[in-house]
Amino acid sequence: MSGHFILRIFRMASLIMLLVAVAMLSAITTMHFAIHGAEVQVPALKGMTVADARSQAAGMGLNLNVDNRYYSGDVAAGHILTQSPAPGTVVRREWHVRVAESLGPQKVDVPDIVGYDQRVAAFQLRRSGLDVGVTAKLPDGGVAEGTVISQDPPAHAQGIERPSVNLLVAAPDDETADGYVMPDLTGIPIVAAQAELTKVGIKTGTPVFVDVPVPPVGAPPAPPVAPGSVISQVPAPGARVDLTMEVKLTVAK
Repeated sequence: MSGHFILRIFRMASLIMLLVAVAMLSAITTMHFAIHGAEVQVPALKGMTVADARSQAAGMGLNLNVDNRYYSGDVAAGHILTQSPAPGTVVRREWHVRVAESLGPQKVDVPDIVGYDQRVAAFQLRRSGLDVGVTAKLPDGGVAEGTVISQDPPAHAQGIERPSVNLLVAAPDDETADGYVMPDLTGIPIVAAQAELTKVGIKTGTPVFVDVPVPPVGAPPAPPVAPGSVISQVPAPGARVDLTMEVKLTVAK
């Protein structure tokens, strides 16, 4: 076999290897763009109107879902309060971005619906621009079945977060309570808070006693906190609790 022939074979093999390498590089590049071309960075939507945010998200191949609506004194009604995922997060196209919409400052007056039939209470809430939140039942022989015996937030409450009211409704005496709407216990003496929960069969853990923090110099004066009063609670006010749960209370020393 002549040297010229061997050289031709070597050149042909080198050319084939070069073509294979180019094909592999092209395939890798194509795959890279196929993968990363389907990814986008989540834009910053906070403060935008829902319509503008939806338009921007759609232009990037993302879906916008308004999951919650809250009152806010800082963000105008109809604008985005919060979002998830956070701005800058890399996600695939068609991802669902979940946002909370501002309702602006609270202007609605929470009606007093304790003592009303549950259906009438729901109508009163809707007429006031509010929704029925969590509804729980509690046996109470002192009132008719279906009567609202407690509400959270209470009537005429200010500074509420959600446009909804949770209800505790009377059930027949022979019916097992299916839950309880957690009241706001902050500011109440620990003994009274424990008694209120014990009355409906809700357990409380050992209270945690803490020193009340002193506001820094120059900060607006905080309302005085009486020793022995509840300063925080878990679950939060308005949450649905049942007999299997244990409420944790933090109390001022």
